Amino acid sequence: MNNAFHFATLVWDWPIAIYLLLVGISSGMVIIAVLLKRRIPPAEVADDIIIRAATVIAPLAVMLGLAILIFHLARPWTFWYLMIYYNPRSVMSLGVMLFQVYMVILMLWILNIYHKNFTGNGRYARAARYIGRFNVLLDTLVAALAILLGVYTGCLLLALKSYPLLNNPILPLLFLTSGLASALAVATLCRGIFFNGPAPSSLPLLQRFEKPLIWVELSLLMLFFLGLFYGGEKKHLAALTALQGFWGAIFWAGIVGCGIVLPLLLNLLCNSRFRHRRGFLLATAGIGLCSVLLLRMFILYAGQMVTA
Repeated sequence: MNNAFHFATLVWDWPIAIYLLLVGISSGMVIIAVLLKRRIPPAEVADDIIIRAATVIAPLAVMLGLAILIFHLARPWTFWYLMIYYNPRSVMSLGVMLFQVYMVILMLWILNIYHKNFTGNGRYARAARYIGRFNVLLDTLVAALAILLGVYTGCLLLALKSYPLLNNPILPLLFLTSGLASALAVATLCRGIFFNGPAPSSLPLLQRFEKPLIWVELSLLMLFFLGLFYGGEKKHLAALTALQGFWGAIFWAGIVGCGIVLPLLLNLLCNSRFRHRRGFLLATAGIGLCSVLLLRMFILYAGQMVTA
């Protein structure tokens, strides 16, 4: 049976897209939180709604994504073998190493943010205050690892070398950028759902990232398909196949229409006061998050339709 979700050349299906989305959200939330942390008053950092959301969502998203990946594997216990025995020639093994280092540094970074909440002279309080001394170092390390994690989500698909559409050097940058877009959407949802008071000082900074990010994503999509159209017969065929039929409609309506054109039009046509309304924030963030998920689904499924 051949349709948009079931065909002979399909290897990875929708749970992998969910995994890629969750890891991208974690990566993007950390990058955004570090940028905000360096731009708002230090006294407001631990209480800022966006940074607080990042300290909860970033680790949970990675753990949930890994759980989905582990139980989706044909032999899930193999994953635990990868956590102990590393193979530098395996993309999956390198990813496991990256996840382990990322989680350790992420936990230290979160502890650094809340270190002032630890009072007294107990062992844990002293350890937290000691970690609080390494503010800049931990910001730098966690941001670098988050960028690597965002890039890795694209590199994972690059490992499927027999699929021309997935064998594209733009893919890691595209996934890093879309991960940031998904994190912006999640951060905006958190602000709209859990915070009803005056806008936090980080919100204008957050919204300032949106438009440049959309233009970067559009540019990367154009480069992605230009490389396919001029990359040889098989890549040209892969691009044509992806942009037609069911997945073609998803691309033009869901990714380009809702994820790129609609936000640009809304920013152009709506005034600043309207854009700060709770309903507007929730609607645009929800649409943006769905668009990023559709991009991952599109790349994953349409990318496996044509083999080399």
